[in-house]
Amino acid sequence: MQHKPKEQGTTALFKNRTLEKLARTHISIPLSIYFIGSAGLLYTNFSSGYTTILGGISVFFIGFLFWTWFEYFMHKRLFHMLPTNRFKERIQYLFHGVHHEFPRDKTRLAMPPAASILILTALFFTFKIIMDNYTFTFLPGFVMGYSAYLFVHYSIHAFKPPKNKLNVLWINHSIHHYKDDTVAFGVSSPLWDVIFRTMPKKTYQRPKKNNETRVETSSARANGSKEVVT
Repeated sequence: MQHKPKEQGTTALFKNRTLEKLARTHISIPLSIYFIGSAGLLYTNFSSGYTTILGGISVFFIGFLFWTWFEYFMHKRLFHMLPTNRFKERIQYLFHGVHHEFPRDKTRLAMPPAASILILTALFFTFKIIMDNYTFTFLPGFVMGYSAYLFVHYSIHAFKPPKNKLNVLWINHSIHHYKDDTVAFGVSSPLWDVIFRTMPKKTYQRPKKNNETRVETSSARANGSKEVVT
């Protein structure tokens, strides 16, 4: 993906002002939609007796785990597909290329509300056909996995890395954006990068000179300084 990151500004994806406005959102709006939708599905499940409490919790976490794989797969295969023609190039840019070019644009870090509702509805009917009433616990787990991804992704681009083990998420994603976009496809978890061997090279993370990890995070680049993560 050949998009040199620009730490300031943004770009329009559509000439139509209405479409362009609908293509942007604050992260709190889709998160609210997902939380309310998931709560409604879980309430329906337990009030209707579709599963036991233990069974519902188990299916919920299976859905959550499935999301982590889906996140990795979509990021690697769709968002970073080779733009072999103009159509693929346009789709790739709309879905992800614009984010790589303008990683600090907070209005493009989450799926807009209209698209969120449409996709949530489509997923419900798709999963309902496949797994019947287990959908009422599987889909909330899947959606909460996506919500966790949104929260982590937004935090990585908006805030400084924490001084704890979670900073690996900041490090890996900064490497993906600024060093090598063929690694670190898992944003909310490095699990599938470990399994499929797409973790960043250790040379990116541990310079031989000292025990500090020097990665230019999005927040540091915006301030024109290098942020040191230990």
